[in-house]
Amino acid sequence: MTTTVDKRRRTASVKLSRFARSLFEEWQRLALPVSEASVVVAVSGGADSSALLLGLDELIKQRKLSVNVAVAHLDHGLREDSKKDAQWVSGLAKDLGFDVVVGRANLKTPTSSKTKTISPTENLEQAARKARYEFLHKTARKIGSEYILTAHTLDDQAETVLMRLLRGSAAEGLSGTPSIRELKRGSKVKLVRPLLAWARRGDTEDYCRQRHVEFRVDEMNDDETFSRVRVRKQLLPLMKSFNNRVVEALSRTASLLNEDASALSDEAGRLLDLAGKKPEKNSETKSPPLSVSVLLQSPAAVRRRALREWVLRSRGDLNRLEMVHLVAVEKLLSGERGGRVAELPDGMKVTRKRGMLELSGKKVLKKAAAASRIKYGSRRR
Repeated sequence: MTTTVDKRRRTASVKLSRFARSLFEEWQRLALPVSEASVVVAVSGGADSSALLLGLDELIKQRKLSVNVAVAHLDHGLREDSKKDAQWVSGLAKDLGFDVVVGRANLKTPTSSKTKTISPTENLEQAARKARYEFLHKTARKIGSEYILTAHTLDDQAETVLMRLLRGSAAEGLSGTPSIRELKRGSKVKLVRPLLAWARRGDTEDYCRQRHVEFRVDEMNDDETFSRVRVRKQLLPLMKSFNNRVVEALSRTASLLNEDASALSDEAGRLLDLAGKKPEKNSETKSPPLSVSVLLQSPAAVRRRALREWVLRSRGDLNRLEMVHLVAVEKLLSGERGGRVAELPDGMKVTRKRGMLELSGKKVLKKAAAASRIKYGSRRR
């Protein structure tokens, strides 16, 4: 007769797959908790997120991790098969013995007769991303988790770097997506991407096949009306003809730029402390006026980062803020004449008055792009 202890010993003796071993190494590098913690795993049903969930399942079964996993899936409602995706993810999660949380977003798409049109300031990709992270944050807070895991890979990193390069981004943008960061400014919830530094899409697909899981395929990933898809299908293959390992090269460049950007950001923070003046009680923004003379004492690279952080602290995000806006603000520093204005997105303005830069005008509050109805599934062990 086989006892439960015998089964556990037999399971523990099975060698970890290469994918699970790499995932565990990254887990340790990021100093994520190996026990007594809850994590939310965003699963769309595609190969990347399915592989991440399966990798966690393997690590838990092999007793490398002892964490509580809650699977989160947001049905964006943009495709006819989206409900089937939600059902598929729920089935996979429950088969593995994990809790599952399903939400539905009512995105405003320009082409849908059933919904309103997206705001001119927010395209479909941005709206979907915003809805997804709001849902994930809500789910994490609901279950008391401080970690949200997404399955971005090296390929996603390369695409992000190229898209930002085409827009003329500075080092912060070209440093790509971090493996771990606060989900929202001041929030305890962290967004973690444990596949970002090492996994390719081919790795996730192979691992799903190894685990005999037929992942879902989203036809929107082939829709070249989206800029990211064009980068993936047109630009990256061309670059690969020059360097077969261009994805890894772009990721390495992003890491190096991230180190440089971090050092400059530290200097920018010190500059803000020196240049800032305590704002008046009736100030419209959270950002203090900045001394023009103090700003001019620093190199342009540090100064622009300081201005960027100054705007961020007031707006809460940097959506639609581009280098052209920062350059316009920086131009206010030249000469002696005051009263000049630089326009920022969402109706905000920077004005030079009496040797100070002042940020005014309130960011236009947008209605949420999605109303998520969340329902909890049951745990089946």
